[in-house]
Amino acid sequence: MEFNYYATFSGITPEEMAYLQQATANMSEAQHRNFLMIYSGKRKSAQDILIFTLLGFIGIAGIQRFIIGQVGMGIIYFLTGGFCFIGTIVDLINHKGLADDYNRQMIYESVNIAKMSSM
Repeated sequence: MEFNYYATFSGITPEEMAYLQQATANMSEAQHRNFLMIYSGKRKSAQDILIFTLLGFIGIAGIQRFIIGQVGMGIIYFLTGGFCFIGTIVDLINHKGLADDYNRQMIYESVNIAKMSSM
């Protein structure tokens, strides 16, 4: 039985685990090692997104959007006070969804980079 490296990621959801296993199913060992190295640096946990969203109530609205690569929305949140706190409250409720969407994109990018680097 092989060690499941994905279980070592903090706050990993069963959906993310299934997506990781599906995306890396046909990888060689070297590609898989490259993928783990790349993805572990890019991945964001839902708890991190939650903390950054809570900072929006202190007056630094939009940090969570900058962290997940949505720079335009981050600027809008920053300039409008998180859409007058309504957007910040919505992000507070949907922080797991924001993290899952971001991580899914990073899985896709990391798989492509890992496959291309070992050609």
